[in-house]
Amino acid sequence: MLILASQSPRRAQLLEQIGLSFEKIHINIDETPLPGESPDTYVLRLAEQKSLEGWRHSAHIDSRSLVLGADTAVVVQGTILGKPLDQKDSRRMLGLLSGNEHTVLTAIAVTDGVALQSKLVSTTVSFCSLSNQQMDWYWHTGEPRDKAGSYAIQGLGGQFVTRIVGSYSAVVGLPLFETHQLLLQMGLKNEC
Repeated sequence: MLILASQSPRRAQLLEQIGLSFEKIHINIDETPLPGESPDTYVLRLAEQKSLEGWRHSAHIDSRSLVLGADTAVVVQGTILGKPLDQKDSRRMLGLLSGNEHTVLTAIAVTDGVALQSKLVSTTVSFCSLSNQQMDWYWHTGEPRDKAGSYAIQGLGGQFVTRIVGSYSAVVGLPLFETHQLLLQMGLKNEC
């Protein structure tokens, strides 16, 4: 049995896209970066914590279960951009992304209750230059409110992306190739 330790509808859709059946559970962990923690270490730590907490809190765990945790962060100039607090914060984030290149880090972690394996995927995304009017319009669509970096590449925010180098699905929230490979390594019986 595969358990997704996430409430993200995007991650669930991506798993469904590759034909995996799973159950979802909601995990609450503190997502505050530790002092001096690098973005890479931060994202990996959160994915691993989600996977382990999912294992501890699932009522359906048996010896054949795998719990998948994931986390995504948008990083610009070494700074992690979380979800925007309000319109002003969204404009600040989009202003940093405007006309620039940034990195999207997505970490995945899988545990079977004994072993824990994880992987970090880094994708480079370039944005066009955005006017204040575009940023305000985008905020009022509602899309950026719960998105890391204040945008969704798979939605309206995709129109701002001029180039992507790496995994598109990782930017959405779950790198499909790497996720499938990690699940197979951990014993998932689902060959492609």
